[in-house]
Amino acid sequence: MKANRVFLVLCSTVLVMLSACQPATPKVEADLVIKNATIYTVDKDRTVAQAMAIKGDSIVYIGDDKGVENYIAEITRVIDLQGKLVLPGLIDSHAHVPSAVSELYEVWLYGIGSVEEYQQALTDFTSGKTDLQGVQGGGWINAVFGPSGPTAAELDVAVADIPAVLYSEDYHSVWVNSKALELAGVTKETPDPEGGIIERDADGNPSGTLRESAADLVADVIPPYSNDQLLEGLRYFQEMAHSLGMTTVYIPSASEGELKALHDFEASGEMAIRFPTAVVVNPDDDLSRITELLALQAQEKGGNFWIPAAKIFMDGVLEGGTAYMEEPYVYDPSNQGELLWDPQKYNEMCAALDKAGIQIHVHSIGNAATRITLDGFAYAQQQNGARDSRNMVTHVQLVNPADITRFAKLKAIPVPQPYWFVIDTYYTQAVEYVGQELADQQYPMKSFFDVGATVASASDYPVTVPPNPMDAIEMGVTRTVPEGSEAYVDPSFDQALVPSEKVTVEQMITSFTINGAYSAFMENQIGSLEVGKKADFIVLDQNILQIDPSQIHNTSVLLTFFEGNEVYRSEDYSE
Repeated sequence: MKANRVFLVLCSTVLVMLSACQPATPKVEADLVIKNATIYTVDKDRTVAQAMAIKGDSIVYIGDDKGVENYIAEITRVIDLQGKLVLPGLIDSHAHVPSAVSELYEVWLYGIGSVEEYQQALTDFTSGKTDLQGVQGGGWINAVFGPSGPTAAELDVAVADIPAVLYSEDYHSVWVNSKALELAGVTKETPDPEGGIIERDADGNPSGTLRESAADLVADVIPPYSNDQLLEGLRYFQEMAHSLGMTTVYIPSASEGELKALHDFEASGEMAIRFPTAVVVNPDDDLSRITELLALQAQEKGGNFWIPAAKIFMDGVLEGGTAYMEEPYVYDPSNQGELLWDPQKYNEMCAALDKAGIQIHVHSIGNAATRITLDGFAYAQQQNGARDSRNMVTHVQLVNPADITRFAKLKAIPVPQPYWFVIDTYYTQAVEYVGQELADQQYPMKSFFDVGATVASASDYPVTVPPNPMDAIEMGVTRTVPEGSEAYVDPSFDQALVPSEKVTVEQMITSFTINGAYSAFMENQIGSLEVGKKADFIVLDQNILQIDPSQIHNTSVLLTFFEGNEVYRSEDYSE
């Protein structure tokens, strides 16, 4: 109760200050006015306002109810929010948006916890579908199986006559059946590709799990999605994103076909969301790849879809034993994981990308991988001089404490997934793989804020489904599984993961708004509610700054506006 009184006093003081600063006569007649609201602006002073006026796609007034009256004309739509909380449109800084097509056309194994249940789900999916040329899907978790992963024989029980290719929940391994191995020509004699692992049985035969780049061996056994199907997936994602309060989503990688679908989606005029997008640079690419990236950038300029970055995979994932670690894995002392890039070649690629003005977005899980990632950023600065690069490191599951401060020094942006800040089956497996000490250092967050790093939060959709930022905001504060969550195999895990890394609700909001905007070089246009910025904002059904943080996951988005246009309205809201 005392905290609430302090909050109200602060609001009153700020509103008086705002009222004194606003002009007496409006410069424009607003198209839309929001009043009687609690507007957490996320400006540099974290101002709380009461009213907002919008003309076209931009904000023309932020202040109190009295001041906004000057902007109301006959044409103005006025919404009285009766005190409800308004936030800037939320920004997910790492989500594989084109994969939304998988929700429409693939079998999903998320939330299932046994081989038998996987097999039953596959049987149910294929039942009655006589025209299937193959089965795609994913969501299985490594923890259900041993270190060598699932087998083709286990998959053959459900799907035998057509190829089946199923990605793990982290998208770094695939489970394939015997037919897929046969069609791909993967045999005992097939060597492990660079940066990949073919799991094998005792006789050396492929057992049915392909990790990292080895997944490419079966890439062509099932026909790719058509452009129309990809467009259907993009429309589906946009609708879902709006319902969750997202107005900008950073896509960390997109194939040639996915880039075309994104281009066509924007060209259609249907795109009411921003999609900054990265394109993958592989370890076997030479510097001519940069010329290709610059050409792609030139093709996609000036709209809601653009290509600012190159995506680099530095290592794999902990649960697959492919995250690159400073010390060997506990379960296999001969294994430190997979470093996908030669460090010197990576350094040279970083320097060349940086010189060309291309942002770098790196996947890094293991502590050694993150150290090498930062080394490349430092090398680029040494070669080119410091510039406004805003390079990003996503996942940052294990980071040597000595490297935490380097993020701030190099102005690199850590992009964690707060949805994973929990003790669950992945935590149990981490203890088995890297030991208790490291398992209890997973996913730093407060440490990044403490050193002044710009932290931008993300979901890694479809690894996280649904990618609801309200879940993430709660989990960043509590570092526990939300009560009653359906997103995790066993929500009975109720202990906090590394309690010392808990952050505040305000910090979590910052990571999903202005910091996300910064990661996309758009902090002057979006990410906070200020005069002159785009009118991207959402209305929530409860004030997440005041309620018990453990109840934030129960918060719903009532309204979402993108550039001044209403793009989502909850069935539970009426003016």
